[in-house]
Amino acid sequence: MLINVNKLLSPEILSLLRSMGHGDRFVLSDANFPSYSHAAKLYRMDGLTIPEAAAAILTHFPLDSFIPYPVQRMEIDGKPDEINEVHKDLINTVHKVSGPDWKVGSIERQKFYVEAKKAMAVITTSDTRPYGCFMFTKGVLKPDGSVWII
Repeated sequence: MLINVNKLLSPEILSLLRSMGHGDRFVLSDANFPSYSHAAKLYRMDGLTIPEAAAAILTHFPLDSFIPYPVQRMEIDGKPDEINEVHKDLINTVHKVSGPDWKVGSIERQKFYVEAKKAMAVITTSDTRPYGCFMFTKGVLKPDGSVWII
């Protein structure tokens, strides 16, 4: 047993997050994302929504401050600037858990699929809200354990 580990994270997901280095990415996806055909490694967080899964992950995952958007959302087809409910929920979760200064960017849907295949892993949830797919980039920790912010 460990202390202060979010109970929603499986040993496999904890191992993934720990093994990632600076600049490595993973996808947090909704239930409709073609996870099996796009994942180098696939992990499941069944029964959870995107914000629930993101909150659990972000309690242990440093975001990358060396890039403009360490979190990117899948754009809505034909409406790239529209922010839907699941996008709002994820953005609020990032700000609540990681801090208010983190920015969430966007990737066009077809390009998101291409980038997902390059990611280290896909973590899929049971959230069925449309366009609920996000890419996270890992940051750097300082010697004191805090997240490196540039």
